[in-house]
Amino acid sequence: MDAAELQHAAKNNLWMHFTRMGTYADNDVPVITRGEGAYIYDSSGKRYLDALAGLFVSQLGHGRTELAEAAAAQAKELAFMPLWSYAHPSAIELAAKVADAAPGDLNRVFFTSGGGEAVETAWKLAKNYFKLVGKPMKHKVMSRTIAYHGTTQGALSITGLPALKQQFEPLVPSTFRVPNTNIYRAPIHGDDPEAFGRWAADQIAVAIENEGPDTVAAVFLEPVQNAGGCFPPPPGYFQRVREICDEYDVLMVSDEVICAFGRLGHLFGAERYGYQPDIITCAKGITSGYAPLGAMIASDKLMEPFLDPDAMFAHGYTFGGHPVSTAVGLRNLQLFEEEKVLENVRDNEGAFRATLEKLKDLPIVGDVRGDGYFYGIELVKDKATKETFTEEECERLLFGFVSKQLYAEGLYCRADDRGDPVVQLAPPLICDQTHFDEMEQILRTVLEKAGQMI
Repeated sequence: MDAAELQHAAKNNLWMHFTRMGTYADNDVPVITRGEGAYIYDSSGKRYLDALAGLFVSQLGHGRTELAEAAAAQAKELAFMPLWSYAHPSAIELAAKVADAAPGDLNRVFFTSGGGEAVETAWKLAKNYFKLVGKPMKHKVMSRTIAYHGTTQGALSITGLPALKQQFEPLVPSTFRVPNTNIYRAPIHGDDPEAFGRWAADQIAVAIENEGPDTVAAVFLEPVQNAGGCFPPPPGYFQRVREICDEYDVLMVSDEVICAFGRLGHLFGAERYGYQPDIITCAKGITSGYAPLGAMIASDKLMEPFLDPDAMFAHGYTFGGHPVSTAVGLRNLQLFEEEKVLENVRDNEGAFRATLEKLKDLPIVGDVRGDGYFYGIELVKDKATKETFTEEECERLLFGFVSKQLYAEGLYCRADDRGDPVVQLAPPLICDQTHFDEMEQILRTVLEKAGQMI
């Protein structure tokens, strides 16, 4: 198709995700046609710095022939085989590699097609496990306010964003919210990160007590919470959560769909922050986006009741552990080792933070927060009081100007108002100071203008 045909088909046939389709009635749909390294190109040939790694996905950047070749080689040999009572080599080998890298005894890898399915799988496993061990009332789950965990009915129920849920209600019952770790807007102990972390963790115990410990199965937590704009954990937070989960026999699920596979400089976020979950959910970076794949990684303890000859976890997906996807995942992790990708993130994350923190001299920038290659910049109306924008102001400023202008200036990132308005940055893990400087310069140009519109 030529450019005009692409536009016509995009507007009349393609239903884009999380998109206000009506906004394209009189505007062109942005069409991205290729990528190279840390950059993407649109149908007119214009270049953009991919400062979101697609969607927290493209860890190794674009145009990696090694991954394309791995996919092609596997497709020629075995294009498809489900993991329903049968197995194939690339799934077996990737499961072994992931299990070897996962913390503690997380040795059981259940492949899915993506992150939402991994979260759905984790909740189903938690409920099934407790039934098998004689605690059938344990089915409820806790998650944090503003946290996003996926769009399937179960994962959306766990999600803490009312605006994303209301049009699909009623959802799966028995999910409850606890405070997140946004110390910038902490209701208590805002000047003491350790005390704030202890307080936030203790609210999980309060919620468990309120619901009844014999009814609560799991708590779902991201290492760095995405929605709301990158909330890292305060010191000691996850260690206290682990104690609480042990005390009440509640499973601790580390939702690492974004944070795993290098985003924080380690293969798993739990490793970075020094805690041991019972389950890890992951996706995105496991293949650097070159094929769809997710996984739930469970402890040996959770597998144990399913090893009975008559037991079965009656759950699965047609494309979970697809041969091509798992072959790409294997090659992706090999490249991580060969190119020292994790080391690159750890070596450069300080420079990334320092470069972004230069923006704090702008009146509209209230906070810069995150870890690794994962940052949020919160925008405020008044820096001294931390006053945020009204819904109307956010619509006009964030979506009406900032989001569009960043893209026009050649920066692909995310302006997000799930919570307070932020700009999110999560570039490919191959990026260096030249990319950080480019991001800062474009952000400064746009945010300076935005500040003048307040």
